Amino acid sequence: MKIAVIGLGFVGLTLSSVLASKGITTVGIDSDGKKCSKIVKGIPTFFEPNLEKTLKKALKKNLIITDKLSSINNCDFIFITVGTPQKKNGEIDLSFIKTVSKSVGKLISENKKKPIILIKSTIIPGTMKDVVLPILERNSKKKAGKDFGLISNPEFLQESQAIQDTIKPHVVVLGGYRTKFMKKTEKFFSQFNPNVPIIITNHQTAEMIKYANNSFLATKISFINQLANICQEIPDTNIDYIAQAIGLDPRIGNLFLNAGPGYGGSCLPKDIKAIINLSSKIGVQPTLLNAVEKTNKQQISNIMKLIKHNIGKIKGKKITVLGVAFKPNTDDIRDSISIELIRRLMKSGAIVTIHDPKALDNARKIFHDNTKYANSILSALKNCQCAVIMTKWKEYEKINNKTIEQMNKKFIIDTRRILSNKNLNAKYYAIGLGQKI
Repeated sequence: MKIAVIGLGFVGLTLSSVLASKGITTVGIDSDGKKCSKIVKGIPTFFEPNLEKTLKKALKKNLIITDKLSSINNCDFIFITVGTPQKKNGEIDLSFIKTVSKSVGKLISENKKKPIILIKSTIIPGTMKDVVLPILERNSKKKAGKDFGLISNPEFLQESQAIQDTIKPHVVVLGGYRTKFMKKTEKFFSQFNPNVPIIITNHQTAEMIKYANNSFLATKISFINQLANICQEIPDTNIDYIAQAIGLDPRIGNLFLNAGPGYGGSCLPKDIKAIINLSSKIGVQPTLLNAVEKTNKQQISNIMKLIKHNIGKIKGKKITVLGVAFKPNTDDIRDSISIELIRRLMKSGAIVTIHDPKALDNARKIFHDNTKYANSILSALKNCQCAVIMTKWKEYEKINNKTIEQMNKKFIIDTRRILSNKNLNAKYYAIGLGQKI
């Protein structure tokens, strides 16, 4: 068996590495030659726990990295994992997937093999049927379901545990027609992901499952954040105990109930905007989803109000932001709430210092020399008049009175309640904790 993976971003590189590490001959393809050169040396282009180790194992076994799309020839399965970035109006940009589909179509037109093409890229319902399928058939001059397989296969990877999620996902979703290609794909996944439920449905439903999944997760986060805001106004109320209690109800579950500054990352903000955009286009008013997004945006406004209330005018004040990655154990800052907070602070005239264990290089690409970058927590806090903990990095759990000694004004906003059990000699404010009486 030989498998091709087109697009070596977060999903594609993780998938390629896991496939090859399990002994499956895998060709990882990306049009970016520089990226390929790094990957060939065993260096991932982003941080993800255990990815480097898995990649190096894969390269020693059966992983080939190339920028030549023609390498898909003679592959049994072709996974397309290129990005679908967001346009300003909330729509997803299909240009990458259209380009790849056209090129793949032309290549399989000359190929006697009948490959199965799986789309892992996140695309709105109807895209496979109305966009991808016609492009492939037109350029290959072949028929899907007869000459090649075409299957929707949405991914559900969580950053910081992508390797484990690839090995043992909570579900495998396959969308398409029930042909011999679907049977072959079902057999492959039953062996690659043993004892994992496989749901076989049509293209549109498979596409919608991904958006339903992420929209629900965003809804849970906005729900618990709304409760956290209520708790802040009720003395001695603790959102963490509330989340723990309701999370024990099997109808609710305990995941995604960690109150904080709002959801971010490469999936939830993009996907909820896309489904809102789609809903509006087809005449369905997305009232709940609009409220979820509005609640998320309010979190950052609440933090800004809190800063202004406690230190007065922001202009000229030294403010430290601890954590720019949208979650711990990743260097991903895409749609990170921290990035938006920094932008607002800078617009208000603050002198901002940033610290993050993994994401500083990515932050530099956005802010350049307009902010200060600290390699240690101590240097980040020195002479600052306000510190805001945004990401739940384990490193921040070590903050104590000695760490904050050199702060100019000891005022800390802890959006993750990391330091709530410490007796700090500082004015301490945590999201979701009502002030003590």
